[in-house]
Amino acid sequence: MREQLVGYLLGSLEQDEAHQVEIALADSHQGESLRNELQILKRALAPLERDRPAIPPPPGLASRTLSFVAAQTRPDTIPIRRPMSPLREESMPSGRRWIDRVLVAASALAACILVAPLVFEAIMDSRARRAERKLQRLSESLQGYAESHRAYPTPPGSGPMSRAGLYAPMLVSEHRLVADDGTVLVPDSKLAEQANFRIPTLDEVQAAMGTAEFDALVRRMGGDFGYTLGHRDAGGRLLPNRNLRRGHHPLLADAPDESGERSDNHPDGAHYILFEDGHFERRGLNDLHPENDHLYRNHAGEIAAGVDPEDDVIGDSHHQP
Repeated sequence: MREQLVGYLLGSLEQDEAHQVEIALADSHQGESLRNELQILKRALAPLERDRPAIPPPPGLASRTLSFVAAQTRPDTIPIRRPMSPLREESMPSGRRWIDRVLVAASALAACILVAPLVFEAIMDSRARRAERKLQRLSESLQGYAESHRAYPTPPGSGPMSRAGLYAPMLVSEHRLVADDGTVLVPDSKLAEQANFRIPTLDEVQAAMGTAEFDALVRRMGGDFGYTLGHRDAGGRLLPNRNLRRGHHPLLADAPDESGERSDNHPDGAHYILFEDGHFERRGLNDLHPENDHLYRNHAGEIAAGVDPEDDVIGDSHHQP
């Protein structure tokens, strides 16, 4: 299984192969050593991150290059290029040799300009496949929890533990998620780059209450995904997150940024949303908030629990219902 780790990290494995790797990572016997090796590989590949974005050519580069070449030559004096021996090439005027090198460099630059977008697209596709596999695992864990408890993870209605991100420690505490396998992390995110990230258990979160590290803990425990803040009844009571299998009701999604309007998890502006019935969708910013149904705010415009059963709100890990 070790030889599959690089392919898994780069998102190049087939779906069944990736699933086998995930099973091995979660295994109680060999999982810990494999996860340690996976973290070592992540750190080794980290320097490549600076080369992921496509580098746009300077404006007007092609026209300036052609103008420069034209200024160095006259069409009526350029001979037909024929193969020549090294001796003849050495005897060529330095200006001719320099022009040939410029033409070769321009051709190479043009090839890079054409190929770079394709490489960037392949990287984005790999990132998307990895994110979708993680969402699938989260969907399975949440569905399993709901079948056992007749409701999805629901935080307390008030108090320090009343946080959207508590869903993750609840799943870890029931061994439905592995604390340090990165399932709640978006590929290549800031949290994913931290080799020591792990989801705390419920006991660990409770033990941290009243300490200086509590705020940092609740901000991280949900990973890169936000979770439903549920809704309150007319009396203000936070109700359990029942599984009504609604295909339009968000349960989990890319966590919002500080603006509460969008997520910055994906460089291409994509947003993944997992719905109550277990399916997930990929949306762009333009269709992130359907009319009168903001993903990150309730009908009153607040980052808080919904005001009715159809008012669905996704909160970041530290947000309180």
